[in-house]
Amino acid sequence: MRTAISTLELLEPRTIREALVMLRNHAPITPIAGCTDVYVGLEFGTLPAKRFLNLGTLEELRRIEMQRDTLSIGALATYTSIIRSKLVAKRLPILVAASREVGGAQIQNRGTIGGNVANASPAGDTLPVLAVAEATVVLRSADGIRRVPFVGFYTGYRQSVRRADELIVAIEIPPMEEGQRQWFRKVGPRDAQAISKVVMAAVRAPEPRIALGSVAPTVIRASKTESILSAGALIEDAQNMLASEISPIDDMRSTAAYRRRVAQNLLAQFWRDTA
Repeated sequence: MRTAISTLELLEPRTIREALVMLRNHAPITPIAGCTDVYVGLEFGTLPAKRFLNLGTLEELRRIEMQRDTLSIGALATYTSIIRSKLVAKRLPILVAASREVGGAQIQNRGTIGGNVANASPAGDTLPVLAVAEATVVLRSADGIRRVPFVGFYTGYRQSVRRADELIVAIEIPPMEEGQRQWFRKVGPRDAQAISKVVMAAVRAPEPRIALGSVAPTVIRASKTESILSAGALIEDAQNMLASEISPIDDMRSTAAYRRRVAQNLLAQFWRDTA
């Protein structure tokens, strides 16, 4: 049943500082921006939250900029702004590629990278990219700022280390190695506007880094597969190793066996394409 709007409360801060104080003083409260998932939950009556914190007017959180040698992407940067950013295209072109795969133009115009990270879905298209880029999640509360390595951000299915009084304010991308070859693929029932069955991001040179989504409760780095590829293993052995590192499930979108096989095929394709 559709959620009755009259039962909801919306707080609208004018500054980040005000938002952080509201987050601390009005718990429980759910931060919102693009609302691409929130609106779906409200429509179907599956969203338990009743109080929301609107971050949409905080333009400071939309910036994409260089801070010395680090690329900083504000949490409210939309997929469209990422697609159009020359800074992102230069530093991390696979993030542009992943952003193009997120829904249609309407979703890309509203959806934000901070929302994708906070949502903590293992099928999030940008998340494997951030994993192989060894990104940092910048969290801010009324008490201060802390930075969490992306690979340590998730603790389980739709769970993370973010506290209830913290906002994701930016994603930081460190310098990438010289001559690095980046690679991204999403496999779904169609080319666009579909949740991924398997999504993989990878980089090669000097050492391979491989991350996958939709094959475990969280996005994962395939560290054992990376290690044996670095040691010169045959791609067939790396495929077998990858199959042992992931834990896909059967659900309405696919089967575990299909996801495991597709993940192995994507690994081989990555290795060929970047040879």
